[in-house]
Amino acid sequence: MQLAFITALGVGGATIIGVILGFLFQKIPHEFNDVVLGYASGIMLAAAVIGLILPSMDNGNIWITMAGILAGAIFLNMLDFVTPHLHHITGMDQEAHSDRQSQLNKVLLFVMAIAIHNLPEGIAAGVGFGTENIGNAITVATGIALQNIPEGMVIVSPLILAGIPKFRVFLIACFTGLIEIAGTMIGFGAVSIAAAILPFALAFAGGTMLYVVSDEMIPETHSHGYERPATYALILGFMTMLVMDHYIG
Repeated sequence: MQLAFITALGVGGATIIGVILGFLFQKIPHEFNDVVLGYASGIMLAAAVIGLILPSMDNGNIWITMAGILAGAIFLNMLDFVTPHLHHITGMDQEAHSDRQSQLNKVLLFVMAIAIHNLPEGIAAGVGFGTENIGNAITVATGIALQNIPEGMVIVSPLILAGIPKFRVFLIACFTGLIEIAGTMIGFGAVSIAAAILPFALAFAGGTMLYVVSDEMIPETHSHGYERPATYALILGFMTMLVMDHYIG
């Protein structure tokens, strides 16, 4: 319980670190942004497979795992009907003369989307602690935390451009991190109470992470002409998690 809570703070705190970096580098070049997101994509991809999907198969059977992955993907697909895609309104390409209220509405919708998507990510981090392999749980949590840093960075600029005071920007951005902390504890509590759901829960969490990587992160890194460095960054991120799993797992 204590380790899960500390991990939850780390996962949510990574978003805050990203927010602070966002204040320091408010105008992030597309190439840098795409490379960082590509690296985070590789980390998330490896964490989903190594830390969630493979343990799901070890604790259950292939059909439970398949059902869980599909359910996780469908769950986030349903959320996409009511929340915008990351690559649609990150705010990085907005013109200065755009209507302030319209811009503010889009930015707040974007923040809501990040907050909603952070909940299943937090659950994924917490579910990992339901297994006996703490190394896998730490792998997943680390992958999510590293992905949260660039996510926190891209929140800041559009909020400031929308005219929101910097202190309030900080509070709004930190709120998305708190959602992830709550999700982590929900995931840990669920599998602790009902160990029977562990294989499905692990696969479900893995499915949500695969969906985020494919539907949100990779399209964003391939939309500005920097596909090649973003691809190598993804591979490097994947390799990073393999090394971590080898020494931690």
